Amino acid sequence: MESMSTNQKPVAILSPSTLQRTSVAAGLDLWESLLLLFCLCWGLLGSTQAKADEAQIGGSIEASIDGKTVAFPLLSSSVAVDIQGDLARVSVTQRFENPLGAPVNASYLFPLNKDAAVFALTMLVGNERVRAVIKEKEVAKSTFVKAQKEGKAAVLLTQHRPNMFTQQLANLMPGLPIQVVMEYTQRVPKLDQGYELVVPMVVGPRFSPDKREASEAGGLVAALSQLPAAATAGLVDIPDSVDFNRVSLQVRLESAVGFLSVTSATHDIAVETVDGSTRKATLSRSTTLANRDFVLRYQLGSATDFSGGVLSHADDRGGFFSVMIEPPERFLDDQVLPREMVFLLDCSGSMSGAPMAASKAFMRSALQALRSEDRFRIIRFSDSATEFSSQPLQATRQNVAAGLRYTESLSGSGGTVMRSGIEQALMVPQGAGFVRQVVFLTDGYIGNEFAILRLVERELGDARLFALGVGTGVNRYLLDELARTGRGFARYLDPTGDVESLAASLATRLRTPLLTDILIDWGDMEPTEVTPQPLPDLYAGDSVRVQGRYSKPGRYPVRITGRSGGELVELPVDVLLSESVARDAPGQVIALLWARSAIKDAMHQLSIPQQLRVNEQSDEAITEKVTALGLDYSLATRWTSFVAVSEQVVNPDPGLATDAQVPNAQVKGVSQAAYPNLVAPPTSAHGGYAAPEPSTWLGLGLLALMLMLWFGVAQPGVITEPGRQV
Repeated sequence: MESMSTNQKPVAILSPSTLQRTSVAAGLDLWESLLLLFCLCWGLLGSTQAKADEAQIGGSIEASIDGKTVAFPLLSSSVAVDIQGDLARVSVTQRFENPLGAPVNASYLFPLNKDAAVFALTMLVGNERVRAVIKEKEVAKSTFVKAQKEGKAAVLLTQHRPNMFTQQLANLMPGLPIQVVMEYTQRVPKLDQGYELVVPMVVGPRFSPDKREASEAGGLVAALSQLPAAATAGLVDIPDSVDFNRVSLQVRLESAVGFLSVTSATHDIAVETVDGSTRKATLSRSTTLANRDFVLRYQLGSATDFSGGVLSHADDRGGFFSVMIEPPERFLDDQVLPREMVFLLDCSGSMSGAPMAASKAFMRSALQALRSEDRFRIIRFSDSATEFSSQPLQATRQNVAAGLRYTESLSGSGGTVMRSGIEQALMVPQGAGFVRQVVFLTDGYIGNEFAILRLVERELGDARLFALGVGTGVNRYLLDELARTGRGFARYLDPTGDVESLAASLATRLRTPLLTDILIDWGDMEPTEVTPQPLPDLYAGDSVRVQGRYSKPGRYPVRITGRSGGELVELPVDVLLSESVARDAPGQVIALLWARSAIKDAMHQLSIPQQLRVNEQSDEAITEKVTALGLDYSLATRWTSFVAVSEQVVNPDPGLATDAQVPNAQVKGVSQAAYPNLVAPPTSAHGGYAAPEPSTWLGLGLLALMLMLWFGVAQPGVITEPGRQV
C-alpha cells in the first residue's frame, strides 16, 4: 500500500563554505588537527547531551511535522491474560500521561482481538475510580462531549472494526495521569493441533480505494467503510529510556490435564511451571515495543480439557451453551478431485520488502507441491490486476518453472485495490471437473472490508478461498472473514521468522482433511439462536465452537454428521445443560461469548445481499439487533460504546485544552511507503529517536572529512549528505 503523499524529512547538509573551512585545517599537523576536531566534536556532543538532560529523556515524545515540533501524550500498556482450557479473560491497562504544560484532549487508535467481547471499562484519575456504562454510540458521544466542555475527565471507547478501537480522553492534565482498564473475553481457537492466542499490539495502515466502490455496495456498507482519523505512525528505532507504546504482558494458563508445550514464535518469553495444572508465561525482557502482534501457542496434555468440549451456563437471562466440533483425523486422499489453484498475490507498497519475500517463499513451496493433474493461475494486484497466463496451466515441470520465474520477478508498489484481484480470480469461468481453490496472500491493509466481503460472497460460486495473512500486524478480521465467506481457512505467515519452513507447512495445509456439509441433530434439546450459521467447513487439527441458548436443563445425546473424503462421518456428543445459577458465576463468560458470536453473525449478514440473508433481514434490522445485544450484554459494538465521566472538575478552563493523538508504532517489517503520515525524526534528542542532532552530524562530518582530506581520499566538490532519508 502506497501513500498518495509523502512527508519530507529534514536532512543535514555540509555546504561548500564548510568544505573550504575544513580545507584550511588540512594543512595542520595531523595530531593538532585531530585534537582540534576532537575538542570541537566533544563540545557539540556535550551540548547535545546537556539539552537531552534538560529535557529529561523519556519525559516526552516529540516529532517535527510540517516544520512544527509536536509533543504527544505518553502511553504505556499492560496486558494480563487468564486462560482456562480454550477460554481467555483479558485485562488491558492503558496509562496516559500529559508531558505538556497545558491540558490535552487525547485520542488513541489501537487494536484488540477480532473476537474480543469487551464487557467492562474502568477509568482511574487521581483518587477517583469510575466504572464506564454502555450506551448507544451517539448517546455515549454526547455524554463525553458534555463532560469535556465541563472540564471533567472522561473516557470514550469506540469500535470501528471488531479489531480496531479508539480511546478518547477528555481533559488529560499535566501531572494527573488517566488510567483505563478494559476487560474482554474470547475463545482461543484450535489451529493445527494446538491452541493459538493472539494479542494484537499495533494497527496497520489502511488503504482506502475509490469511494465509489463502497457507495455502490449500499448506504450502511458505505458508512461502515469509513475509517477513523489515523494517528501519525512513529518510527521504532528509539532508545529504551523512552516509554513509547511499550507493553508488558503476562499469561496464566490453567488446565486439569496439564500442558505439552507453551511457546511463542513472535516474542521471547519465559514459561514458569506453577504446578501440575498451571503455567505462567511472561515477556523475557519484561516489556516490548508495540510494533507486532503477540502470538502464544499451547498444547494440552490430552485431546480436550472440557468434558467433551461442552460448556453451559444459566442465569436469569436463560441458558447458554457451547459445543466444540473437531473433524476426524482419517481422510481418503485418493478421492480428492484435481484442483484449479488460483494464487492471488497482493503486490501493493505495504507488501514490499520482507512480506513480498515471504510470499515468494510460499509460492515456491505451493507450486512445487502441485500434482500433475492440477492446474494453476497466478494473479498479482496493486492499483490493478494482471495475470501470469491467459488461461489455467497444467502443473507440468516446465509450467511450474515458468510460474516460479514470474513470481520471483514480482515487487511491491502502488495501492491496494483488492477488488481488481478478486474479480480476476473469481469471475473467470471455472473448468469442469476441477475444484477451484483461491489462495489469497495479503496483509489486508484496506478500509473497505465490507465491500470486499460482499464481492466475494457474490462471486465465489463453488470455489473455496484460503486467506494467508503475510506480516507481523495484519488485518486478521478481514482475513478470517474472507476465509469464512470463502469456506476455507485463514493462516498467518510471519516474514521475520523461519519463512521457508512455515511457508512449506502452509502449502501442505491446502491438502489436509476436510469435514464438509456439517449438520447437527439436537434431538430433544431444542436449542434456539444457534451460532455460527451456517457452520463452516473444518480442516484437520482445527475446531469450531457452536453456541446457542436453551430453556430445558438436563442431559441430551446430540448427533453431528459431515462428509470427509466422500464418506459420511458421525460424531456423537453427550451434552449436559446446567441448572440456573447466579449471573455473577464464573460461567457467565459462556453468555458473553454467545452474545459476541451472535453479533459477529449479524455483522456477517451485511456482506450478503438482502435477498440471500437469513429471513431477508434489512440493514436496519441488523443494526437494531446488534445494538440490542450490545446494550443487553454490556458489550462494545459498532453501535454501542463505553463512556466514563469523573465527578470532579479537573480542568477549570477546558477551552484551553488542545487535541493530540498518541502515535502508533510502524508495523515491524512494513515498508515506510505504506505510511502517509510517518513521523519524522525529531529536532531534539529527547524525541526518542537514535538519529543525532544536526549539530552532532556536523561535528562528525567535519571529523570524517578531515581524516579523508589528510589521507588524500576526499574528492573536491563531492559531499555526502548525512542524515536518513525515508
